[in-house]
Amino acid sequence: MPAHFEKIGKQAELARNIDLVTVLKQTASIADKYDRSKWHTPQGVISVTGHKFFNWTKAVGGGGAIDLIMHLKACDFISAVRWLTENFPSHAMPISRPPKPHVSKPLALPGKNPDKLLQVTRYLTVERSLPPALVRSLVDAGNLYADDRANAVFLLLGKGKTVVGAEIRGTTKRPWHALAPGSRRDLGYFHVQNDNPSRIVICESAIDAISYYALDSDSIALSTAGAHPNPPWLSSLSSKGFDLFCGFDADDTGDALAQKMIALHPTIQRLRPTHHDWNDQLKSSMIKPPPHFSS
Repeated sequence: MPAHFEKIGKQAELARNIDLVTVLKQTASIADKYDRSKWHTPQGVISVTGHKFFNWTKAVGGGGAIDLIMHLKACDFISAVRWLTENFPSHAMPISRPPKPHVSKPLALPGKNPDKLLQVTRYLTVERSLPPALVRSLVDAGNLYADDRANAVFLLLGKGKTVVGAEIRGTTKRPWHALAPGSRRDLGYFHVQNDNPSRIVICESAIDAISYYALDSDSIALSTAGAHPNPPWLSSLSSKGFDLFCGFDADDTGDALAQKMIALHPTIQRLRPTHHDWNDQLKSSMIKPPPHFSS
């Protein structure tokens, strides 16, 4: 067997055992609010039991992280292994040959549809309890808009406020969350801030970032568009002199990825929501005391 295929095989042995919930969060899938075993993905509703998964929308299933990525991304075995080793480097083994250059797909943002903005703002302010003035300011700044399907589109910004992608959130009763094709969350992020912030809090989604900011406006709240322990831009944030906090969800996956982030960046502290996520915490009370920071 050629050495390259042997090493791919060894990588596959490690990659297929990556926790499926961790993989789903990395692909910007969203957990069902009522059934924690179910996840809403661009391919449909998927249930996870240990290392097995089943797509209820398409009536197909499989086992292991490689099968899951092949299913979610409609790719072949080797592409799935490479995606997993790139996104979960702690599970990867080095490949001796130089990797192929990364070819980025062109960014394809959804078109704006002002006629759908009322539905989007109603969803964000009524269903998600986000402050109307804050939602309006994001719309006015051009960082949030409605597309033809009445999805909420949150722009990811890179250097020089260049648009590098978008988080897209469905506003119907069926939860739906994805990235715009060609999005580069490694180059930028959605964020909300005031003019004189004292801390940076890293959240898992745009709605969580807005929710956190509504609770604590003395901050920069940003989204990694799915729990990701080591986005490439994180090191530059660490050098800006702000106190940094990881505000991932209060669940096993959020805790594990927060721990990994802190191991890679020891100056970052854990800030755990008292509810499952920051939006749940925001909705829990009309009185929104700021999170407690230990000295």
